[in-house]
Parts: sequence; C-alpha cells; structure tokens
Amino acid sequence: AVAMAGEALSRVPDVQIDGDGVFKYVLVRVRGAGAVAKDVVRGHGWAEYHADLFERTAEELARHGLSCECLGGGRLSHRPEERKIHVYGYSVGFGRADHAVTTEKLQAEYPDYEITWADEGY
Repeated sequence: AVAMAGEALSRVPDVQIDGDGVFKYVLVRVRGAGAVAKDVVRGHGWAEYHADLFERTAEELARHGLSCECLGGGRLSHRPEERKIHVYGYSVGFGRADHAVTTEKLQAEYPDYEITWADEGY
C-alpha cells in the first residue's frame, strides 16, 4: 500500500496555478498511506475563498486514495510577460502559508522566473 501511495503521491503535481493574474492560493500537505507526504501549491482565480481551493483539491486527491490538510494560504500575483510571481498575504480561514516553502515550489516549477514573497499585504 505504501508503494502505491508513493506512486499516487508522485503523480500529484507540486504546482497548479493560473497562468496569469492575481489570485488566492493554498499550501496543502498531501499524505499517502504510511508516512509519505509532500506539500503542493494550488492557486486559481475562480476561487472566491481559500476553502474553495482546498475543498476541490481534497476531493481530487481523495479519488486517488490520498488525504490532505491545508497548511495556510495567501495570494499570488503571476505576471508571465515579466516572468514574475509574487507571493503574499494570508487566508482568514487557514492562516498564512509558509511563503518561503511556496516560493521554493514555484521556483522549481518556474526556474526562469523571478519569484518574490512578503508577509505584508492581503
């Protein structure tokens, strides 16, 4: 079961965000069977609340036998024409995500981008 969970976990993209604009994001810890876990970033403009992002993510993961918890949220400003992403703000419901972790994930996904973060702002 642990090997299968690890495989299911490896298929979960580390980052899924909209290609452009300013939108909410959540940092989610995904767990498979056993102690296998990884953190993923989800950010989309359709989400009115951070909980919308988390619930959709949790539903998708549950179909693959994975569970998750929300580690916090914030906002992303994605400007592809400038190759920049700025991470900031917080979630009223989930608290502030660790933007340093989020920035690390984004940098791996967008290696040629300038990615910055700040605890200020909403």
